[in-house]
Amino acid sequence: MTEHHIVKITKELNLQPRQVAAAAILLEEGATVPFIARYRKERTGELDEVQITTIRDRLEQLAELDKRREAILNSLSERNLLSEDLKAKIGAVETLSALEDLYLPFRPKKRTKATIAKERGLEPLAQILWAQDPSTDPDTEAAAFVNAEKEVPDSAAALAGARDILAETINDSADARAKLRELYLTKGLIKSKVAFGKEEEGAKYKDYFEWNEPAAQAPSHRILAIRRGEAEGFLFSRLTPPEDEALAILDALFVSGKSPAAQQVRLAVEDCLKRLLGFAMEAEARMFFKKKADEEAIRVFAENLRELLLASPLGQKTTMAIDPGFRTGCKIAILDRQGKLLHHDVIYPEKSAREQLEAAEFLHAVTTKYRIEAIAIGNGTASRETEAFVKKCRLPGAIPVVVVNESGASIYSASEVAREEFPNLDLTVRGAVSIGRRLMDPLAELVKLDPKSIGVGQYQHDVEQNALRRSLDDTVVSCVNNVGVELNTASKNLLGYVSGLNSRTAASIVEHRDKNGPFTSRTELLKVPGLGPKAYEQAAGFLRIRDGANPLDASAVHPERYPLLDTIAQDLGCKVDDLLRDGTLRSKIVPQKYVTGEIGLPTLTDILQELAKPGRDPRQKFEIFQFAEGVEKMEQLEPGMKLPGIVTNVTAFGAFVDVGVHQDGLVHISQLSDQFIKNPADVVKVGQRVQVTVQEVDLARKRIALSMKTKGDLLRSKPGTPRNEGNARDVRRQTGSQQAPQFDWFTAAMNKTN
Repeated sequence: MTEHHIVKITKELNLQPRQVAAAAILLEEGATVPFIARYRKERTGELDEVQITTIRDRLEQLAELDKRREAILNSLSERNLLSEDLKAKIGAVETLSALEDLYLPFRPKKRTKATIAKERGLEPLAQILWAQDPSTDPDTEAAAFVNAEKEVPDSAAALAGARDILAETINDSADARAKLRELYLTKGLIKSKVAFGKEEEGAKYKDYFEWNEPAAQAPSHRILAIRRGEAEGFLFSRLTPPEDEALAILDALFVSGKSPAAQQVRLAVEDCLKRLLGFAMEAEARMFFKKKADEEAIRVFAENLRELLLASPLGQKTTMAIDPGFRTGCKIAILDRQGKLLHHDVIYPEKSAREQLEAAEFLHAVTTKYRIEAIAIGNGTASRETEAFVKKCRLPGAIPVVVVNESGASIYSASEVAREEFPNLDLTVRGAVSIGRRLMDPLAELVKLDPKSIGVGQYQHDVEQNALRRSLDDTVVSCVNNVGVELNTASKNLLGYVSGLNSRTAASIVEHRDKNGPFTSRTELLKVPGLGPKAYEQAAGFLRIRDGANPLDASAVHPERYPLLDTIAQDLGCKVDDLLRDGTLRSKIVPQKYVTGEIGLPTLTDILQELAKPGRDPRQKFEIFQFAEGVEKMEQLEPGMKLPGIVTNVTAFGAFVDVGVHQDGLVHISQLSDQFIKNPADVVKVGQRVQVTVQEVDLARKRIALSMKTKGDLLRSKPGTPRNEGNARDVRRQTGSQQAPQFDWFTAAMNKTN
């Protein structure tokens, strides 16, 4: 961290220098983003997690830039190529591309056409042409360099070699690269065509067989789709700006007048653009837009994951979990209120009448025996049929029956985590357990999975994997610490995401808990092997102990503030317990009285909120959702039918909605709202309950088109009318493209396969 970095980030994020400096110092000291955002508000000026994360990432990027800068300076110095002027220029640049542009002329090169020309003694001729003296006759000057022994047989060969040298000089120009880079990024047109002979095999990419649009305006999913089609050998794509504008830029930089020598330089410019600089800038632009598309896809994935992790928990209920199935039967897992497996079995409600009766009797028996309070049914094969069967059994009591999204449950079942937890159980039983726990507490169960397997991403296998992993880990950490973790019941997987902890210290906590019994106070964490004062400071406020020795241990109040509350209670002539119970006493607290140099009003406000609702869960209250009765298969869907549904995934091109027919439908972005929108996430979130209208059902390809519009013509007016034509016009109006996919089924299908 340097002062220069602080100043730069301050300007970029429009923050105060003290805020950025404070966050940078805390990060350097080992503080985590959640800890800084929650417990160091005074020092950072109340920066939130997003701002702190951005500061962290920019500091790392700038450190990498400095590292590369130092390596270049050392390389130039070792080769005696580092002048004071060049050193100053290298020290002043602020982007990696600009740094590499400066270094390019000095970078050790492989043997090129220019180096061959120099070996043939043509560099002086190149310099003569470069001067562009109106009196220079290129042919006359070139004749002096004809040398058969050096493979320069005539004047034309000499001029060609000299132009090769000039073309490389132009290519190495930092000014030329900067101006061409800007042109490619602002006016580059992305074009794609079908690879020869791949029309039938690559039919899923047919929207991109003849496609073009400004790259700067292309949505992320189209860029990623085209790149995937190219990687699979079905498409060929280019990213180029108007050639005349590119040549005009280079002419303005390097060509002076219209003399014969200037014409030679102009030929070198054209050669440089077509053979060297154009390809280099195209490669850079393609990577730029790929990175931009990656960032958007990763952002969408992280937003979806956050919504899924923070889904409403049912809470601690004795639960019957059912993993439905036809041929192999329904796997039953009975879980106690803490999610511990009590019993498991299999029933066959879809077979003979006798087995149906046995299944019903079994459900009645276990419901009574274990005092079942909720039933969770996975949303896989036979889920609606199983749901209908369970409801038909009329089990005792008003037991809620909830269909649970089981995406990724099979991956958990076969994982090392599941094998360690249930070494002697079949994979299907582990899956049923996971389904039940997801209903009770989605966050606690989903953290056991690789986020990429949860099924809420968009092209996650195509984006930069390290960036994706970093973003998703940040999201999980943020969610876990936002909710808080029960110290005495949490799994080591969940504890591993708590601020200040990792997989090793989490395992040590569980081992200590198993050996010594439940923790009775937060301070007992300091007895855990390998967990030192720094980790304790970072973690303590996010860990909860119900019914512990200190009532504040069940809240988000950090132990470092316990003395403050003791002082407040003493001033009011009561105990801390009384402050938790009595709102009248809390109303007498005057926060300003307790402001110090270290503790400000933001912290005091947080503490008072915690006293009112200690350990409050920020997630929404659980509400039971029901699919439409009698609509259980795609064959039962009809255009115009209105159905309740749950959003399962939000992408850049629309949202997928589960309407209870074993196949999610797509609400295209053009059908999400009565108004034109650019970002589907502005309208819907993963897990949101919505009302949709069926537009089209394609049984052969298992595709369902849905709409969430509340007015206007939702369906085709007559056969053959292009669907989403209005949206196609909107796309053309935004991008300037002469064509737009009417309905991006390929992207939708690819998204679901990821």
